[in-house]
Amino acid sequence: MAEALEVTGEISRIRDKALAMIPDGNLSACLTCGTCASGCPATGQMDMDPRKFLRMAVLGMDEQLERHPWVWVCTMCKRCYDVCPMSINIPQLIYDLRAEWPREERPKGILGSCDHHLKSCGGAMGVPLEDFQFTIEDLAEECREQPGFEELKADLDREGAFFALNQNSREPVTEPDELLPLWKILHTVGADWTYYSQMWGGENYCMFLADDESWEKIIRTQVEHIDKLGCKVFINTECGHSFFAVWQGIRRFNIPHNFEFRSIIEYYAQWIRDGKLPVNSDWNTQGIKFTVQDPCNIIRKSLGDKMADDLRFVVKQVVGEENFIDMTPNRSMNFCCGGGGGALQAGYTEERQEYGKVKFDQIMATGADYVITPCHNCHAQVEDIGHHFNAGYHTVHLWTLICLSLGILGENERTYLGPDLAEYGL
Repeated sequence: MAEALEVTGEISRIRDKALAMIPDGNLSACLTCGTCASGCPATGQMDMDPRKFLRMAVLGMDEQLERHPWVWVCTMCKRCYDVCPMSINIPQLIYDLRAEWPREERPKGILGSCDHHLKSCGGAMGVPLEDFQFTIEDLAEECREQPGFEELKADLDREGAFFALNQNSREPVTEPDELLPLWKILHTVGADWTYYSQMWGGENYCMFLADDESWEKIIRTQVEHIDKLGCKVFINTECGHSFFAVWQGIRRFNIPHNFEFRSIIEYYAQWIRDGKLPVNSDWNTQGIKFTVQDPCNIIRKSLGDKMADDLRFVVKQVVGEENFIDMTPNRSMNFCCGGGGGALQAGYTEERQEYGKVKFDQIMATGADYVITPCHNCHAQVEDIGHHFNAGYHTVHLWTLICLSLGILGENERTYLGPDLAEYGL
């Protein structure tokens, strides 16, 4: 039997951080099994992997690690942590090392998005509140022109609304018509909802920047404002990292709150089961095949397989169980797509795309025509690697397919549908 390596050497600040994360504080028991590296799509990028990273920490190689750019390639997806027999939280170590970079030297894309969010008190796009409010009012007027939505309401800061809804700031700026399917779903089920004005953007790049102070400021501002409005449920739209940012931020910073925090995907499932959202798969007469991406942040890192099961329930109801093909592995063991952790704005494009090859191969193995991506970062990454590796699949939000199945998807709400569905129901 191999003997455990007895670690000795100079004082190491990084090694001490790693030791603090382990229940028995025994790094010497690590036999470098490689389980972490074998399940990490970032393995090999920049000649680094989770096992090598940890061993360098164990050996006190602080100088080589403290500015290693691999910390910005790792998405902190937590898959390595979940399979580690020693329960070493490598993603937390990565986060801590990101935080040690001088703030001005961290990736400019992530830094800029964080600072735009703070300055605008809105979101990462830096959109002024009055522009967001104008977009809401203008789109709501447009939506009310469609049959069946004459009474649709979309407002801001309405006190006493049951739901407070966040919104990824990319949609109001670059693809505002993507707001309408979500609003139509809420209208169909009779939801009582409002947007909130303070830090209304769902995304949180300050978390990716490893800027605890700014991450906390965004979440605390949201929480306090929503409590002032008196909303019962803070509902997160189809975005993985925005869910985790709030879910983890409330815990990490011990922020008191009077509402329940939920993902809209959970409500999709509940509304379908309750008969409020009468979706069906009768429209899929061509046998178009679909698969689904499990966002790391709302599955593995927070709500677990129950959430994955709700997601699959909704998808199967919408596209037909016989038309759903799961990736392997899936649910909590699904591979990260490579778009999380701020990777889309970190500036390491080649590494991000190569990271995504594992996900690309998973998708291609299903033979699916569409990849349903209930997360903005997953959506952008899965779409990008599809183009990069010359695939023919389409990447689509779940809200698009729900409205398609209900026969209420508008003409301008079909950006991500392929030619096989672009004209369906018009």
